[in-house]
Amino acid sequence: MSTTAAATHIEAFAHKVGSVAHGVPGGATGWQGSLLHIHIAPAASYEMEELTEALCVAGRGIEGDRYYLGTGTYSPKADTREVTLIEHEVLDALARNDPPLQDGPIHLAPIDHRRNLTVRGVPLNHLVGRRFQVGEVILRGGRLNFPCKYLEELLGLPVYLPLYNRSGLNCGIERGGIIRPGDPITLVE
Repeated sequence: MSTTAAATHIEAFAHKVGSVAHGVPGGATGWQGSLLHIHIAPAASYEMEELTEALCVAGRGIEGDRYYLGTGTYSPKADTREVTLIEHEVLDALARNDPPLQDGPIHLAPIDHRRNLTVRGVPLNHLVGRRFQVGEVILRGGRLNFPCKYLEELLGLPVYLPLYNRSGLNCGIERGGIIRPGDPITLVE
């Protein structure tokens, strides 16, 4: 696959999950979070690289990332995956062995989980079908991410079950721009 070809994505609000949630009142409100880490990888299985800033391009993803380039493991599958997020609170819970679904604590660094953005104070499960802002960028929550055995194989850690229902959020980029660690994250709607 050409490294310049865009990955095929389903727009966040067109995805069957995001379309049901879009326009429905509810979800968590009144929160403000922050961006802690930005990571990209140029292709599937490559090590993640931490960035001090990133250019988010509407309809494509983070410049230089595997899903922007169409070289990710799931690039051939039509889905909203321009940017993926995970809550740092999930990493904290794994380190506490909470819930106790594995033999003991799992210490997973932000560079290991393979999501693009690590955030704090952001209720990702409530952002399906919602618009929210990270710095100057506006994202659209598409669908919740599911853990996979592929991640377990890459890490050599039993993370599949502990990450179930809290493996992050796949998003589309509605308005592009630059993001940096420390940027505030707020609900747009």
